[in-house]
Amino acid sequence: MNIHSILQLLVLVNEAKTQAEVAAELDKLLRAYGFVGYDIWLFHRADSTRSEMLLMDNWPESWRTLYATRKYSLVDPARRMLSSAQRPFRWRDAIHAFRDDPYRKRVLKLLQDASRFNMVDGYVFPIFGKTGLIGQLNISGPSIELSPVEISLFETAGRRIFWRLLELQGLAPELELCDSLDTDLTKRQMEVLILLADGMTSNEIAKELSISNHTVDWYINVIQEKFNAKNRQHVIAIAFRLGLIT
Repeated sequence: MNIHSILQLLVLVNEAKTQAEVAAELDKLLRAYGFVGYDIWLFHRADSTRSEMLLMDNWPESWRTLYATRKYSLVDPARRMLSSAQRPFRWRDAIHAFRDDPYRKRVLKLLQDASRFNMVDGYVFPIFGKTGLIGQLNISGPSIELSPVEISLFETAGRRIFWRLLELQGLAPELELCDSLDTDLTKRQMEVLILLADGMTSNEIAKELSISNHTVDWYINVIQEKFNAKNRQHVIAIAFRLGLIT
């Protein structure tokens, strides 16, 4: 096991001053294990749409082109399993989960093409924040057996690298703000929020929910305080960003 190498990475990532330094340390660790490539993604919501941003990757150039040209992202079982995963998983686990998938032939073609680059298996490490899934570290190569301790350390490393990249790119403050917000709303607060997002006034919400205008305003003020929002429009914008409403 290369546990010492992972622990060393955690220290060096904190000291890295540039993205290139972070990439160099991660490349060194993955090469020591025999992995071929990786990518690290940021997931966030802007208005009602979830967007994805590639923070850093290192794949064989021909594979990157092939993957995009053949639109494998649409059938990639690892990407599809990520949306429901609660812990790290292997590529082969995702392949098994979608064994009866109608796109099975395309998935098999994807695996066949990946194997040409010595990528026959891999690990996906979801990165969670208070608002849910916010990123991932995906690594691949030959079939490599990681111990439970190594998987746990890789998960920690993935999260540390993820946040360090955000810090270096100036993206951390906004994500940390969203991650620190109190999004634990009551059923009634959610009802008010949804109607507010639909464009209703306090009077209209009051009639819809059979409560007083004063009570509606009180609920909105509570939500506004939880979100650290400046006004009602800001409340709605934050709710969309957090995925509370669509």
